[in-house]
Amino acid sequence: MKKYKLGEDECSSAYSDAIISVIESIVSGRFEGRSSLKTYTYQIFMNKCVDVIRKKTTNKSTVFDTEEIDDYMYALPDKARNVVQQLVEKSNRAILAQKIDTLGEKCKRLLLMFEDGFSDKEIAAEMQYNSVDVVKTTRLRCLEKLREKIGSLQWHE
Repeated sequence: MKKYKLGEDECSSAYSDAIISVIESIVSGRFEGRSSLKTYTYQIFMNKCVDVIRKKTTNKSTVFDTEEIDDYMYALPDKARNVVQQLVEKSNRAILAQKIDTLGEKCKRLLLMFEDGFSDKEIAAEMQYNSVDVVKTTRLRCLEKLREKIGSLQWHE
């Protein structure tokens, strides 16, 4: 966290991605054993941290391109504001449903089961994951993918 000035969530996500990459490398045979597993894992983790930094710095320029809809909403009469809010919420739900569909079947199913109130233990059993921890990690990764796909969409309550 100190070396790259990243938050705990960002580091946890990078670490989870690194571990998954290491496992995939071992299973696929890409890990040739030219270095220790510890060194290999550490290097992948460092690369994942650098990826997070790159993502943060390249997205900073687009943050200021948005306009706040709230400023315009309060200028409307109450009745019109309610209608506009309902339209925005309906649009947001449609966009969210569309973005969830693009995540892939496993992510979509996992997120929908979680939203429907299934516990991590129930999801692990139903989707045949090895453990509750795998469900949690997978859910976090799916949510991160969803956040990336949604981008700068403005949500209003």
